[in-house]
Amino acid sequence: MATKKPKTRRKSGGVSKGHHTAQGRAKAPDAPLAGMKGAERRQIGHVQLEVGRAGAARVKRMIYPAGFRWSVDMKPIVGTDRCMHAHVGFLERGEIHIEYGDGCSAEYKAPEIVAIEPGHDGWVVGKEPVVLIEFDFESDTVSRLGMPDAHRHPPGPSQ
Repeated sequence: MATKKPKTRRKSGGVSKGHHTAQGRAKAPDAPLAGMKGAERRQIGHVQLEVGRAGAARVKRMIYPAGFRWSVDMKPIVGTDRCMHAHVGFLERGEIHIEYGDGCSAEYKAPEIVAIEPGHDGWVVGKEPVVLIEFDFESDTVSRLGMPDAHRHPPGPSQ
C-alpha cells in the first residue's frame, strides 16, 4: 500500500494577495466590502455603487464612507435639495440618520431593514462606513413597491 507524502508548505517569493493573521493563515476578505461578481461598478459623490440585475429589479450595494452627507456630497451632482429616490433594502453595516423636509427624522443601525421615502437628506453616523443592500425598479420603484411618492404623516384623528 502506498503511503501519502505529507504536503509541504513553500514560501512564496511573490507578493501576498490576501490578508494574514498573526499566525500566518490567510484571513478571508471582508465580504460586505469585497467586489460583487457580475455587478457594474461606479463611484458617485464618494459613494461606491455596484448594480446587478435580478429579474425586473436591480440589486444594488452602496457603500457610503464615514462623513458622507447627501446634501453635501450628492446635492451638487443631482441638483435637487433632497434625495428624491426611495430606498428599500437591508442595512448590513453602520448607522445612518435620515431627515425629511418637515423635520421628521429616522435612525437606522445595522442590521436593519430600511424603507426610506423620497424627499430626504441623510448622513453616515459615526466613523464606520455604511453598507446598504438595496432593491429597486429604477424610476418605477415607488409604484412597484407600493411606497408613498413623498414623506407624509397619516391624518390625525378628526375632531
